[in-house]
Amino acid sequence: MLSFPRAVPVSRIATTILRTAVVIAIVLAVSPLRPYLSPSAWPKNSQTSKVHPRPGQLLTTVELGHIEDTARRILDSPLKHPYKEEFGELGRRAQQLRGWISLANSSSSPGDRERLEQVIESTAQSLFPFLQSPPGNPRSSTPLADLVSSFHPRSRGIVIPTGSATLRFTFHSIASLREVLNSTLPIEIAYAGDQDLPPSDRWRLQSRFDNIRFLDVLAVFNDTTLDLKKGGWAIKPFAALASSFEEVIVVDADAVFLQSPEILLEQRKYRSTGALLFHDRLLWKDLFKERREWWRSQISDPSDALSRSLVWTEGYAEECDSGVVVVNKSRPEVLVGLLHVAWQNTREVREEVTYTITYGDKESWWLGLELAGSGYAFEAHYAAMIGWPSGSGEDGEAKLCSFVIGHLDERERLLWYNGGLLKNKKVDGTLFGLPTHWMVDGTWLKGARRTQMSCMVGERSSELAEEEKEVIRRSIGLAREMDTQFGF
Repeated sequence: MLSFPRAVPVSRIATTILRTAVVIAIVLAVSPLRPYLSPSAWPKNSQTSKVHPRPGQLLTTVELGHIEDTARRILDSPLKHPYKEEFGELGRRAQQLRGWISLANSSSSPGDRERLEQVIESTAQSLFPFLQSPPGNPRSSTPLADLVSSFHPRSRGIVIPTGSATLRFTFHSIASLREVLNSTLPIEIAYAGDQDLPPSDRWRLQSRFDNIRFLDVLAVFNDTTLDLKKGGWAIKPFAALASSFEEVIVVDADAVFLQSPEILLEQRKYRSTGALLFHDRLLWKDLFKERREWWRSQISDPSDALSRSLVWTEGYAEECDSGVVVVNKSRPEVLVGLLHVAWQNTREVREEVTYTITYGDKESWWLGLELAGSGYAFEAHYAAMIGWPSGSGEDGEAKLCSFVIGHLDERERLLWYNGGLLKNKKVDGTLFGLPTHWMVDGTWLKGARRTQMSCMVGERSSELAEEEKEVIRRSIGLAREMDTQFGF
């Protein structure tokens, strides 16, 4: 029996409901029925919150009937074009789904549970059609439960989505993680079928590295509504869902770590919410008005996390750098939020909305978690500059420039940066770069073209510690070795 630990409630949940959640967990521990997910506190805006779980008691016929009637209304009113206006509605329905999962897990009646499971599966497949007809079992009537059962209890690991186009950077990344930082976390290489990452490329990776395995996302999800072979960034949330790990660190192939990624799983914000995200650069204040107005049209009750956002409160344009995302799928609110993120990256939705109003998958992560009522947290600072001194700003203050952006841990130490070990992978595929300085909370000066560096001014510049430089130096050395060995 697959069992999930009780989720830690988020701050917006009433104290009385917290007490209820504790009792539910005790009931679940002795229940002979397989849970879909662990019991969780009720979502604030769920219409089903009027039907409170009563541990050890049966739901009344009226209560079950109300749930089934609500599910029928959802099935009779599927989301449709224009999807731009459906993001918030999907979030509200997802919160209802989460509430029903909690009821099913707390039920002491096999009959009640069976009826609730039918409601959960039919609703989940209606809201998230990519769950339907999974390639491994196309006739399954319980694809959500099947997906959850594929997660290995208490497992943690790294998922690197890649294809042939990013294979070189995947070699660089794994070598640094394994042979410089000595990370022992298992690694899954996620891809979208043989056209995306051919068997010959998989063999090359496996011939070089131990403790990696491969995850064909198209073997888990039906690609009919996804088109992940041509989707680029869109594979990332599906890779997170398809992974066998309960706790997943999704890492872009060109992310460069300065500390072991195990540290991510110990960050207080992650442990308290179950989802850790990283900020993008603070850019373009008061621009992209349509984007900001659309977010506000879909979010009626911003969470504490969003209320602290400078994008939300001060009108900046970009919130998230999705080069590293950490999620705990054993927490029901996080899993349901992740389903919303994945929906935003389905073919029709991304082409019509997600990749039109925003850039790639970046903003879909926080938006999906926010709309589904999930707990999540961002790093404390917006993105840092990690690069090289370049003269001085207008007032003589320090000025740092590069083609990458950096991120800090909760101790205010550099943790990782995006863009790879090359100085600028878009311009020169042979020139590696060893950054020397970093700065945080300054003012960004964005390069107009890809050939131009971006810079930061207005704050004190700090030199990288010698151990940080050594991590990058050794990683570059290994990258050069593999470029030669594998012909990149």
